[in-house]
Amino acid sequence: MKLPLLLLGSLTVGSCSRPVDDTAAIKHLLEQESATWRAGDVAGHAACWHVTPYSRILVSTADGQFLDVPPARMLAPSPSMGQGGTAVNTNYHISITGPTAWVSHDEESTARNGQKSYSTELRLLEKIDGQWKLVGQSIHLHKQ
Repeated sequence: MKLPLLLLGSLTVGSCSRPVDDTAAIKHLLEQESATWRAGDVAGHAACWHVTPYSRILVSTADGQFLDVPPARMLAPSPSMGQGGTAVNTNYHISITGPTAWVSHDEESTARNGQKSYSTELRLLEKIDGQWKLVGQSIHLHKQ
C-alpha cells in the first residue's frame, strides 16, 4: 500500500514501500550469469542479457590478443560453453544512475581440471521491465 506524500516544512516523507536493493540484484545477476555460462545453461544465460544495437563484448586475453565477441553469442553461445567449473567474483565497484549501471569486479575461474584463470571485468547493465540485464562487457584476462 502506498501512502500519500506528506510535506512537513522542507521535509518530504514518502511511502512505506520497500526500496529495491539494486546493488544486491546486480550482484545476484552477475553471479547467475557466471554460473549459467559454466553450467551450459543456454536459456538461463540468455535471460541475463538484453542485447541491443549498441551492445559490445570486448575481451583482452592474458597473451595479448583482443577479441570483439558478437553480443548475439550471449544468447546462442558456441559449443565451448558449459565446460564446467566455478567462478568467484570479488572486489565489486558499482555505480547506479537511474536505470543504468556499470560494475567492475575481479573474477577467479576454476576449470573442471582445477586450472585457474583470472580477469578484471567491466559490466554495463540496464534495468529492463524492472529487472537488471547485461548489455555489454569488457573482460581483461591476466596472470595472477
